[in-house]
Amino acid sequence: MNLTLRIWRQPNADTKGKMVSYQVADVSPDMSFLEMLDVLNEQLILAGDEPVAFDHDCREGICGACSLVINGTPHGPKKATTTCQLHMRSYKDGDTIDIEPWRAKPFPVIKDLVVDRTAFDKIIQAGGFVSAPTGSAPDAHAAPVAKPDADAAFEAATCIGCGACVAACPNGSGMLFTAAKITHLGLLPQGQPERDARVLGMVAAHDDLDFGGCTNTGECTAVCPKGIPLETISRLNRDFLKASRA
Repeated sequence: MNLTLRIWRQPNADTKGKMVSYQVADVSPDMSFLEMLDVLNEQLILAGDEPVAFDHDCREGICGACSLVINGTPHGPKKATTTCQLHMRSYKDGDTIDIEPWRAKPFPVIKDLVVDRTAFDKIIQAGGFVSAPTGSAPDAHAAPVAKPDADAAFEAATCIGCGACVAACPNGSGMLFTAAKITHLGLLPQGQPERDARVLGMVAAHDDLDFGGCTNTGECTAVCPKGIPLETISRLNRDFLKASRA
C-alpha cells in the first residue's frame, strides 16, 4: 500500500506544534501500525531528517505505552485493540491517516506523539495500593471471595493505564482509569481497611490534577482497549458517597 501520513510534530513542550505530511510506500498489510512508523522513521533518518518520536514498549498490548490518536480515535478503529496490535490491513491503498498524541491538559506533550502521563502515577500514589502487611503468598483458597466480586475485580485489574479514556472523553476525565483502580482493590478483602480513604484520596488527586468531570458520555469505555465497563464508574460513585458520609 501507498499511504499519506499526517503526523503531529512538536519539538518540545514549549514549542508550537503542527501537522506534517509524509508519504510511505510499499506498506505490507501484515505490518503492525508501529512497524509502519518504524519504516517511516528509517526513511526520515536516511534522508537526514528528525525521526518521529512515539511511545512504545511491549508491543504486545499489555503495557499501554503506545498512545496514539489515529484518525480521531484513540488506538485506532479496532475495538479492544491497542495501537501496537493494530495492523495495516485495517487500511487500504491511498488512505490518508492522521496521527496525533493524546489531547488532554493533564497529559502535556513531551515531543511529537509522546505525552507525559505522570498524572496517572499521582492518582495511584494517592491510594491505589494496599499497605497492610500480608507476609508470604497465601493459599488461593485462604481468603474466600464471591465469584461475582472476583470476576469484577479481575475485569477492573486489566486496566493498563494507557489514557485512551482521557483522550476520548470530551471533558478530559480520567474517571474510568481511577474507577478501575478503586474497584479492583475495593472488591477484594485485602482492600477493605483502606477502602474509604482510597476513594476519597484518589478522586481528590484526580480533580487536583485538572482532569475533567465525568458526565457519563461513555466515550471512555468505547475506546478502552481492555473493555473496562462504564458500571465501574458507578461503583466508584457508590464508594465515594459512602465514604463522604462516613
